[in-house]
Amino acid sequence: MEYSKLFTDNSIIVKGLTKILDEESITYLVKDRVESSRLAGFGSQDNSVEVHVHSSDLDKALKIIKAYELKIRA
Repeated sequence: MEYSKLFTDNSIIVKGLTKILDEESITYLVKDRVESSRLAGFGSQDNSVEVHVHSSDLDKALKIIKAYELKIRA
């Protein structure tokens, strides 16, 4: 399976997005570099949580992310 990076932000914003992706039945992976860095004993930027979606869902996910960004940045 091939995944593409869709979005990067902090964990709270990412949780909101993944809730929407779940509702739309879009397959995704979350890469939490903040938590990984903490467990390894060194720091990372707060906005280092990435959402990757399956390539077959990318077009649908991009439409969702545009609407989500407008909502959270308003």
